[in-house]
Amino acid sequence: MSARGRCAKVLPSELNKVCPERGDEPATQPRKMSDFEVVPNLQQSSSSVSKSRRKAHFPTGSNEKENLISWIPENIRKKECTYFVESSQTSDSGRIVCECGYLREQHLDDAAKPPIFLGKEWDPRRHIQEMPTDAFGDIRFTGLGQKTGKYVRVSSDTPPRVIYHLMTQHWGLDAPNLLISVTGGAKNFIMKPRLKNIFRQGLVKVAQTTGAWIITGGSHTGVMKQVGEAVRDFILSCSHKEGDIVTIGIATWGTVYNRDSLVCPMGGFPAEYVLDEENQGSLSCLDSNHSHFILVDDGTHGRYGVEIPLRTRLEKFISEQTKVKGGVAIKIPIVCVVLEGGPGTLDTIYNAITNGTPCVIVEGSGRVADVIAQVANLPVAKITIALIQKKLSILFHDTYELFTESKLVEWTKKIQDIVRSRQLLTIFREGKYGQQDVDVAILQALFKASRNQDHFGRENWDHQLKLAVAWNRVDIARSEIFTDDHDWKPSDLHPVMAAALISNKPEFVKLFLEQGVRLKEFVTWDTLVYLYDNLAPSCLFHSKLQKVLLEEREHTAGSKMPRLQMHHVSQVLRELLGCSTQPLYPKPKHTERPRLSIPVPHIKLNVQGSSLRSLCKRSAGRVTFTMDPVRDLLIWAVVQNRKELAEIIWAQSQDCMAAALACSKILKELAKEEEDTDTTDDMLALAEEYEHKAIGVFTDCYRKDEERAQKLLTRVSEAWGKTTCLQLALEAKNMNFVSHGGVQAFLTKVWWGKLCVDNGLWRVITCMLFFPLLYTNLITFSREKRLQPMGCLTRLRAFFTAPIVIFLMNILSYFTFLLLFAYVLMVDFQPMPTWREYLIYFWLFSLVCEETRQLLYDPDGLGVVKMASLYIKDFWNKLDICAILVFIAGLTCRLIPSTLYPGRIILSLAFIIFCLRLMHIFTVSKTLGPKIIIVKRMMKDVFFFLFLLAVWVVSFGVAKQAILIHNEERVEWLFRGVVYHSYLTIFGQIPSYIDGVNFNIDQCSPNGTDPYKPKCPETNADNKKPIFPEWLTVILLCLYLLFTNILLLNLLIAMFNYTFQQVQEHTDQIWKFQRHDLIEEYHGRPPAPPPLILLNHLQLLVRRGLLRRPATHHKLKEKLEKNEEAALLSWEMYLKENYLQHQQCQEKQNTEQMIRDIAQRVDVLAELLDLDRVKRTGVVEQRLGSLEDQVQQSAQALRWMMQALRGNGFSSGEDVPPVGSSKALDTKEIDLAGRPEESQPPYHVLARNLLYPGSHTLRFPVPDEKVPWEVDFPLYDPPAYSADHKDMAVQDPFSLSLESLLKINYNTMDGLIDRQSFHGLYAVQDGLPLNPMGRTGLRGRGKLHCFGPNHALHPVVTRWRRNLDGSIIRKSLKKMLEVLVAQYPLSDVWALPGGSLEPGETLPLKLKWILRREFWPQFQNLLKQGTEVHKGYLDDPRNTDNAWVETVAISVHFDTQNDVEMKRLNSFLQGCDPELCIRWQVLDKRIPLHANHKELLHKVSTLLGAYY
Repeated sequence: MSARGRCAKVLPSELNKVCPERGDEPATQPRKMSDFEVVPNLQQSSSSVSKSRRKAHFPTGSNEKENLISWIPENIRKKECTYFVESSQTSDSGRIVCECGYLREQHLDDAAKPPIFLGKEWDPRRHIQEMPTDAFGDIRFTGLGQKTGKYVRVSSDTPPRVIYHLMTQHWGLDAPNLLISVTGGAKNFIMKPRLKNIFRQGLVKVAQTTGAWIITGGSHTGVMKQVGEAVRDFILSCSHKEGDIVTIGIATWGTVYNRDSLVCPMGGFPAEYVLDEENQGSLSCLDSNHSHFILVDDGTHGRYGVEIPLRTRLEKFISEQTKVKGGVAIKIPIVCVVLEGGPGTLDTIYNAITNGTPCVIVEGSGRVADVIAQVANLPVAKITIALIQKKLSILFHDTYELFTESKLVEWTKKIQDIVRSRQLLTIFREGKYGQQDVDVAILQALFKASRNQDHFGRENWDHQLKLAVAWNRVDIARSEIFTDDHDWKPSDLHPVMAAALISNKPEFVKLFLEQGVRLKEFVTWDTLVYLYDNLAPSCLFHSKLQKVLLEEREHTAGSKMPRLQMHHVSQVLRELLGCSTQPLYPKPKHTERPRLSIPVPHIKLNVQGSSLRSLCKRSAGRVTFTMDPVRDLLIWAVVQNRKELAEIIWAQSQDCMAAALACSKILKELAKEEEDTDTTDDMLALAEEYEHKAIGVFTDCYRKDEERAQKLLTRVSEAWGKTTCLQLALEAKNMNFVSHGGVQAFLTKVWWGKLCVDNGLWRVITCMLFFPLLYTNLITFSREKRLQPMGCLTRLRAFFTAPIVIFLMNILSYFTFLLLFAYVLMVDFQPMPTWREYLIYFWLFSLVCEETRQLLYDPDGLGVVKMASLYIKDFWNKLDICAILVFIAGLTCRLIPSTLYPGRIILSLAFIIFCLRLMHIFTVSKTLGPKIIIVKRMMKDVFFFLFLLAVWVVSFGVAKQAILIHNEERVEWLFRGVVYHSYLTIFGQIPSYIDGVNFNIDQCSPNGTDPYKPKCPETNADNKKPIFPEWLTVILLCLYLLFTNILLLNLLIAMFNYTFQQVQEHTDQIWKFQRHDLIEEYHGRPPAPPPLILLNHLQLLVRRGLLRRPATHHKLKEKLEKNEEAALLSWEMYLKENYLQHQQCQEKQNTEQMIRDIAQRVDVLAELLDLDRVKRTGVVEQRLGSLEDQVQQSAQALRWMMQALRGNGFSSGEDVPPVGSSKALDTKEIDLAGRPEESQPPYHVLARNLLYPGSHTLRFPVPDEKVPWEVDFPLYDPPAYSADHKDMAVQDPFSLSLESLLKINYNTMDGLIDRQSFHGLYAVQDGLPLNPMGRTGLRGRGKLHCFGPNHALHPVVTRWRRNLDGSIIRKSLKKMLEVLVAQYPLSDVWALPGGSLEPGETLPLKLKWILRREFWPQFQNLLKQGTEVHKGYLDDPRNTDNAWVETVAISVHFDTQNDVEMKRLNSFLQGCDPELCIRWQVLDKRIPLHANHKELLHKVSTLLGAYY
């Protein structure tokens, strides 16, 4: 069993699930980046799982360490040499070594003479065996600031999936968003300081911003050292969180110096590693700035390059993995960055380009990088062997003599193939416009490769955009994606809009809104459910939603958690917004509703297998849109405390004032429950910011139009639960907003009712007492001020229904009630109640009725229970209830003759409470109102102060009582001695007997029998003198007075002072805020004062109870007509835009911001000046080159003229002046950066790919100039390869023996095999035909069946692309085609439905798979009617020097959509082999087909005059 098989066998089951087996298999086709899809549930993504599992990398926890120690030896191996064979070479110290490179003592004990291997040569395949690895854990670089990383020694045959599992599951790395493979020179080289800085900054920037992994060789030399130093500098300049860059070094174990210190069978935690460059010799040290090391072991010592195959496989495996990032699933992209380098680097670049990996070549770094950079802009035909030879002689001047002629040919061929794939090649040039940073060049390389990649439809643009979203690079999206090259439909951006929202990328949300995304179309009911399903688990709102779902599950007694619906969200939001709002999202009825799917393409909602039911549908078959999409997104952002995102969405809102106040309320409520202090502070700061936004908008509105601004305060907002801006501000306790001058002016206007606010208070009181004065000009009304006459009754009604008049009449009534109550208590309290007392009872009854009305008044339909809870929350209502209950208790006792006196006492207490109620009346006063607020705050201070005072009072009282009095059994005198006397002592009433001087035995009772005297202190039995220790009681008294009188009372005064100062600063705001409650109360109160208010109550009872009329809403709410409301909101939105513009202007004028802007401009200016210097140098070089071109062209023209004149006999040729060397023209490099490349390569290209498809055979490299057979190529020695097709009955001989080849008849019909070429007679040499198109680098017939031409047939079936109405779609004024393509089993690419023709057959076998047998004759008729577009040689990767493909391509076009043959064809296609995939695909140049098939499509589109 192979090593790989063993590793796969011991792999745990969970690893097999994470890393599928197919990841190890080499792909036969170039890698293609698949389309993204929105992941249904981000919480289940691998990224989130690994993130939740991820701990701090260093140091490793004990559990993780144990798992690592047990897992690594079971799954990861090393390699050891088991047979010592003496080598002809010696070690650096001159000692004898084995063929593997190790010393004898470095082998196993029994490796010297193993009997099984005696007498055999050393063979690494047999003599090197795998065994569990013994080097892994944490590596610490001593003497370098204790830098720590992870490392592991792995076998060169380790499956990449095992290493990837180790990195992501055990090392805790998140899957990368991008893989940057840095390659280049392994030896130290010199870079220009500026280029070095640009490279370092750009590399770490792209890694840090995109979350990339950087993979290098890991040693402390060359390009690896440059990368390590770049990461080091970045980490030193950034915070700990920002400086986390994953840098993985993949090195050869046998070339690592000091590797013995890493060997530890149980793992090194940590292993100490010394970086010693002085003594490393031919080996290399590991770079201390890398974070992870994979040390590849093949059992040898001192051999470099061992890690390259495993590194290639690992990079390919990682690039095939799916990463969830930003709400989208992407194949991890990979890019190769090249600095300097030698032959190995060229092979790396060639392999990367062949596999479809984009490469960034840093020009100016030297050697290979500069060779490719200098020829990258040339046409491939200009890249000759002579040009490459010249470049190598300049750039490899030290090692140029090592380049043989065959090596030059190989380099030329590889460089030609590299440059031919220009879409994968990006040259980073210092000073190039638009590419000042390496990070931009890297990302542009990926987008460039993606943009030029074959794709179906608009998949390619989606791919690029989702990469940009995943990397969070909005700058790249603006410059590279949203260009004129592609028209984005708003619906195309919906998936990435959802991804940007979920991953909190506000810049992208802003960009998508700028690109035309309409929130009304984007925000559907299902989209909202999807967004709330993907709330962050750490979010408080998420936990509240889960609590609601749990309660619903318990209520329904179900075992399964109910699915999240919007009414669950509404339930939580109502708790946050307050009960004054109606539910924002209605609960669905139990009736079945049609299921709707979301209209956004490529979005998969988290619906757990079924579509969400429509909760609020407009019509059948249409999507459910919400009432206010901006509101919905704003709430979603605010509940997650996403400041930037919420700000962008709020700027789109129409009802912006209500939105800002609602956000403030939500954030304040969430802050109360948030446990994290920092999050709480952020929420409160954001809530205050939204309050300021509301104030700013309202200020602008109030300045423009006071009346319309006040309408905004009381307008019923349907979007926010039928509440008003004023109500939201009051619920959120936004004192700054309520105390705004415009709001206060509105409240004053409400307070005065229909009276003018400039009426004096004395006038109102005068007219209230003498109402006939109303008909004079003493009082003015607002209608009269607007020149609208008022009748007598109207004036009377308007006056007595004004809240200020109702308030004054209630004050007068209340004072009358208190005066009458006091008179009865003090003067007229008889055994039988008098008429005055009965009047008091009647008066109280009217007060009780009014309190009942307030309790039951429910204009918003909240319910009795909720109204009762709101009623109880008010302090003054509690005081009213307390006063009424105490009065009723006193009245009950008063009516019983035996308890008459206790009844009077209780009524006296009730009188005190009624008097305290007067304070509420005074809150309307601007003078007394703030003072009442201060008193309320100080009462809280006193309450807490009493706890401190009680400690001293009780402690002193108990000690004093115990010292002075012996066994006092009377409870009332105990209370007096302990509490009462101690409390009075604070105020100076010191007991006379405490010091024994003023003791008088007549003032106390010796035995405590006198109930009116305290018990005497301890006295002498003889002379009745006190015997208690006077000195002790005096000391206790002094200490007690010291702490209570001086310390605690002064502390109370200080507390009062602090409270006064604190409240005094905001007392005006607080008074203005609380003033609203009084105004609203009297605005909705019946006009008559108690006890006449009973008449209003009776009227209300008749209207509601008997006549069943609805209640009149007296709340400060106003429901506007739709047209008026729309106009008002448009006006508000216009002023909001003005406010935002004003804010932006203020930010720009801010001093700090101006300093930052100036500093940024200076940096940009310095950069431009630096770049200008570089550009000027380049311009001079360009002009010199252009001048040289012109001189040589002139010399060539003169030479031609002289030759022509000499040919006509005008000159003898003796005196011909030298014009210039023609040799210079052949070897000169001409920069053709601006010249377009030839559209058609002159020679076959696919047939010269170095790796022959489906095999491990490598072709002989054939540069373009050596392709024709006529060109002499002495070095040409191609290998031979002919595959044996056991499943084919007809095929040419497998061997190339002359005897078997002489039996073949070329250029004629050879039995059933047609060996005639469409290009005429072809040459035959040594029994083998020669490819008419030239050399391919391979002899034999390869995977083809026959020598010579292998005939094929490719039908190109097309139709016009049409709209739903049947009209033909056009692009660039040309009609668009659809072509029939197929994907065959075991193939990853699409192709035309055709292929090779079997001998004697008229239809290809692949075409027969697609069509039913009964349709074959009809399809042959279609081919006869079709148009031949190509007949001849086909550039195919299977072609060789002796076998090639020739095809006939026939265009079969259906011009009308009702064509009978097309319908019949479609019907037969639908019944074909289920393993085949067939589709009609839009035809353009990016269609993902074989390259040779795309040439056929181009010819068809040209024939039909269609778009391509």
